[in-house]
Amino acid sequence: MTKLGLSGTTRGKARRTTIADPATARPADLVQRRFGPPAPNRLWVADLTYVSTWAGFAYVAFVTDAYARRILGWRVASTMAT
Repeated sequence: MTKLGLSGTTRGKARRTTIADPATARPADLVQRRFGPPAPNRLWVADLTYVSTWAGFAYVAFVTDAYARRILGWRVASTMAT
């Protein structure tokens, strides 16, 4: 989006949702930032995002095959306890 000069919109004031604690242990980087697997089904990546709706937030989780760049599965819920 940045390359095309596009940006998302926010309604109201943007909120800071995460405050990182520098003392907290970080999880291990198992792929060491190499996201170019040699074949399908060798590296799956996951993402969780939330979307503001008129009824509150909707939480969306995705699992993607990094080689094929295809979504393997997804789930939408009204809470993050899925």
